[in-house]
Amino acid sequence: MSQGPGPLVIIGGAEDKTGRCTILQEVIALAGGQTARVLVMTVATELPLEVGAEYVRVFEKLGVSDVRTFDVSKREDADVASAIHAIEKATCVFFTGGDQVRITELLGGTKMDTALHIANDQGLVLAGTSAGASMMSSTMIEEGKAETNPRIGIVNMAPGMEFIAGVVIDQHFAQRGRLGRLLSAVAQYPHHLGLGIDEDTAVVVKKSTFRVIGRGAVSVVDASALTYSNLSTVSENGDLALCGVTLSVLPSGYEFDLRERRPIPKTDTVSNK
Repeated sequence: MSQGPGPLVIIGGAEDKTGRCTILQEVIALAGGQTARVLVMTVATELPLEVGAEYVRVFEKLGVSDVRTFDVSKREDADVASAIHAIEKATCVFFTGGDQVRITELLGGTKMDTALHIANDQGLVLAGTSAGASMMSSTMIEEGKAETNPRIGIVNMAPGMEFIAGVVIDQHFAQRGRLGRLLSAVAQYPHHLGLGIDEDTAVVVKKSTFRVIGRGAVSVVDASALTYSNLSTVSENGDLALCGVTLSVLPSGYEFDLRERRPIPKTDTVSNK
């Protein structure tokens, strides 16, 4: 495993598992190709056997021979020696979808949590889809209403697993009409960028830059230059007024500088493969 922070692959859910598998192929390439050692974490789902078996089949079909699953159904499971050993042996840990709150409640503060952060700091590839994407940030969307305009009370926020700072992540973004709830989240946390990731789409984060891959787009909501908000005066379930918010929509191949909070023009884009 290389020294230095490992990449994050944050997937908007419903990634292709039967066709070209662009995103999962990228995960494998980053983790060492056919010599990758992939650990599939099923903590988010209530169907760990079924979901874990599906990802084992997919990764094996794509040429990875060392694929294992690890489930955590109670916090004690994340403190056993075998859990730490599984993290230390892997070149990639892949979190499946399900419920992001299960991840934080069952892993947060455990020995496995510490081992994941240490390993990622030393080069481990960390990937997550759907709920496994939402939990990546320090502050996450716990739940919220979709297909609505921004309003007070339509989104609940909670602490995430803190693998990436300064962002709030939403998934299944365009497909489930989640712009309103992401705007509502960013209105509460204007110092965070909102990342809305479409299905079968991912951001590959290396240091302070991410690159978009997949068939959809990533919507970046930035409220740092907000000129007006009625957040402090509107009542519960009231409509939010937000002025000065910027929106960038980035399809595959485009990059974004998280530190500078700006898209990187296509002509300036350097692949971070």
